[in-house]
Amino acid sequence: MRLSCVKEKNIWHFCFDYGIINRKHSEGGVIDIAKSELSVITKAKDLCSYIMTITDKSPKRFRFTLVSRMQNYSLDVIENLIRANEIFVSAGDVISSRDRLSYQRTAMTSLKLLGYISELAMKQQCILMKQYGQITKQIYDVENMLGAWMNSDKKRYQ
Repeated sequence: MRLSCVKEKNIWHFCFDYGIINRKHSEGGVIDIAKSELSVITKAKDLCSYIMTITDKSPKRFRFTLVSRMQNYSLDVIENLIRANEIFVSAGDVISSRDRLSYQRTAMTSLKLLGYISELAMKQQCILMKQYGQITKQIYDVENMLGAWMNSDKKRYQ
């Protein structure tokens, strides 16, 4: 599995390559599979897309430090959320539930690190205060949804 991103008309599109096509063809045309994914994953993709867009215009001196860290942490969040979602947990399956929780915690940690790096980027004038505010709002949304998912899993499997 590999994450690829493509910029098209100032919008970043993210795609996990499983060796198959990421779209379904039906009689009515092409249907995106993304419509059935978890809302926390959709929010994380929106956050990542926003970060890719704003860091594209960041000063060159930050490109290999703050910018790359912000981009990598945002991609890590998506990766870990999808990995957690791909784990099927049945009742009493302690190993699978522990693995899922591990990916969820890793995603939460990446979100917190992304928040810190974003704050540092704002203080160093790599991104604007308004952009930092938008990133913080989106991180908050993803953290809340992820926390709710983790609590739901905890109640369901214990």
